[in-house]
Amino acid sequence: MKLDTVIAERVNKTIYRDGDKVIKLFNKDHSKADVLNEALNHARVEETGLNIPELYEVTRIDGRWAIVSQYIEGESLADLIAANPKKYDEYMNQFVDLQLEIQSRTCSLLSRLKDKMHRKIDLTELDENTKYDLHTRLDGMKKHNKLCHGDYTPSNIIITPDGTPFILDWAHATQGNASADAARTYLKFCLNGNIAGADKYLDLFCKKSNTDKRYVQSWMPIVAASQSVKKEQKEKEILLSWVNVVDYE
Repeated sequence: MKLDTVIAERVNKTIYRDGDKVIKLFNKDHSKADVLNEALNHARVEETGLNIPELYEVTRIDGRWAIVSQYIEGESLADLIAANPKKYDEYMNQFVDLQLEIQSRTCSLLSRLKDKMHRKIDLTELDENTKYDLHTRLDGMKKHNKLCHGDYTPSNIIITPDGTPFILDWAHATQGNASADAARTYLKFCLNGNIAGADKYLDLFCKKSNTDKRYVQSWMPIVAASQSVKKEQKEKEILLSWVNVVDYE
């Protein structure tokens, strides 16, 4: 495999293109378990029939773990939105429709979203009373088994030249409550400074899914707390500020 063309660089990995393949090469100190879990999540989601890149192999390159998958020719939805602001509404409708398609599927072998959130809340720097309150709120939320992406953003959608959407990056996929996944997407928009986009997204999601906005909002303190783990300080501060927002219920 040739590691000449860099597609993207992240904190713990570099992503390369080699012909019709994408090589996600992790840092040497990256957890083997996390790499294997990401590949397993991807393989399980493939079985749902959604349009996602095909997983080819998990390997090691110069002592570093790598996941090799299919390269999808096209542009990210984030780039399309930036290049065509007049089509913003059209793209956002497509974005939400695709999320609802994801959430219409089930994947029974994935980890449960509630279990993952409980573990992450325990790892936060919050005081014990706040953790207890968040655990209690989480326990009280409805139990669902819908497929949840875990990092659903326009940058993780590729639109091919013929208009077919493909969904990337299933490292955080779980099964659980769709509104929790929507809350996560809303907070991602906010972290990127796009408050207007966050509000528009949430309005569309709630309208199309026939969900009470207050219910999605009730997930936000829980999701924000669970997502604050291992974030850089500025993002952590923003997320933790959401933990104390008013209870919408």
